[in-house]
Amino acid sequence: MTLKKIENRKFYVGIFFLLAAIFISVSVAFSHGGKHAPGEFTHLQALKKATELYDQLIGKGKLDQTWENTLSKVDVSKRAKDDKNEIVVSFQRASGDPQTVYIFFDASGTYSGSNFTGE
Repeated sequence: MTLKKIENRKFYVGIFFLLAAIFISVSVAFSHGGKHAPGEFTHLQALKKATELYDQLIGKGKLDQTWENTLSKVDVSKRAKDDKNEIVVSFQRASGDPQTVYIFFDASGTYSGSNFTGE
């Protein structure tokens, strides 16, 4: 790996964590405390766990290296599917096909899958 590639990688990783910190701080600023039951899996925990899984997918070659260098948006949302609450973390890249990878967790924080469709 050349020095230029290492510097680019560090730059994009830094940008990712900066965006994640902004996202988290905005979420905290607009949150209304006291609504989470003890032990409930939070969006922040989902983001942290999904980021670790995302890095593993890239490291294992399940996602190619362009996912690391072209990441443009990360989103965390909650949805109800088949009468169960689910937290979905999506990683969107600026270009390429597929453009978004989705990582799913059940309400207790257990990883339940990932795909490119969000279904």
